[in-house]
Amino acid sequence: MKKQYVIFGLLLGCLQLAQAQFTLDGEFRPRTEYRHGFGTLIADDADAGFGISTRARLNAGYSVDAYKFYLSLQDVMVWGENRQLLPYDQNNSFAIFEAWAEINLGSGFSTKLGRQTIDYDDQRIMGSVGWAQQARNHDAALLKYTKNKFMLDLALAFNQDYSNPTGFVNTGTNYATTGFFSYKTMQYLYLKQSWEKFAGSLLLLNNGFQETDGVSNLQTLGTHLEYKAGSFGLAGNAFVQTGKRQGEVDVKGAYLLGLDASFKASSKVALGAGLEIISGNDAGAGETGAFFPLYGTNHKFNGFMDYFYVGNHANSVGLFDVHVSANFTLSETSSLLVKALNFSGEQELPSGEKSLGTEVDLVFTKKFKGYSLVLGYSHMFAADGMYELKGITEDAAASGQNWAWAMLVLKPKFIN
Repeated sequence: MKKQYVIFGLLLGCLQLAQAQFTLDGEFRPRTEYRHGFGTLIADDADAGFGISTRARLNAGYSVDAYKFYLSLQDVMVWGENRQLLPYDQNNSFAIFEAWAEINLGSGFSTKLGRQTIDYDDQRIMGSVGWAQQARNHDAALLKYTKNKFMLDLALAFNQDYSNPTGFVNTGTNYATTGFFSYKTMQYLYLKQSWEKFAGSLLLLNNGFQETDGVSNLQTLGTHLEYKAGSFGLAGNAFVQTGKRQGEVDVKGAYLLGLDASFKASSKVALGAGLEIISGNDAGAGETGAFFPLYGTNHKFNGFMDYFYVGNHANSVGLFDVHVSANFTLSETSSLLVKALNFSGEQELPSGEKSLGTEVDLVFTKKFKGYSLVLGYSHMFAADGMYELKGITEDAAASGQNWAWAMLVLKPKFIN
């Protein structure tokens, strides 16, 4: 009799899954890095960094007409960080990376609630930072509307870190988490309209940062535009910032302007060229004119060696970035990206110098049956201004500033 109940329960569960869409997939992504000038100039007498890290994810999705549910479990492991037989994860990196539900409200409206990634356009201001093993997420509530080629997202977030682990605090809502523009509150409106060859979006973003006596509010406003006609494409960004950033610093006249052109020269060669200007700090004490791209996938921009705006370069001399690229399709399963970027400060350094240097990035991708291998090499040719900016003399710095990496990517689909 018990077996009949079990069989009946399994059949009922299968019937429910048949009426819904259930997916289960994963990711296994180990990456080896050789760092000899990654992020900043390395001294000549310093040893290069070398290590291996792995991102592991298990993702489950469930979808019916009324709602969608998604859960992503993630752990980031540095090889050797835990001693053997350790009964716990020493770096406490295991986490629920995403946990959200999207409820269908009808007539094009839905609401998405919970921990989620937020990506818009080219991810210049809002992105999931997929390159970083830990990546980025937000705890937020979104009201979404879509109709034909128009979309609108309205988002609200209120962050809290309870001092009492057993539940809600009884008084106050001070948010103690700081650094990397961690916000207490966030509100934004995102609108996008697409046509046959052109698309434009508008982002109105406000972030509230906890201060000892209140909240500082920083506004980021701007647009992303795209044009595509045959083999030719153009993409542009224009953003400004105003209000107050962390530390109650007044932000005045901060801006980001970018323009990129792409051209498909042949079935095997895609070319690109562009520039980006990010304002630097030319204001007095308690003020800044420096723009910071906040929650974008900053590794994607201004060189893969992360010398700018990846946990660094905030409130500095800004940046003028001119770049060219070529992407070669070597075969049906392999490609090579070559990119060169020339950097200057948007503002002068104390010495009057502006030139920062040139970076060359190479990325080779090879796809196999069910997985891929990605290899990268970058070299920084530092100019006088870079040594001044990073606080090291040319004589003390290593003659070669470079970074190399290899990454294996497996994304198994267990149930699709």
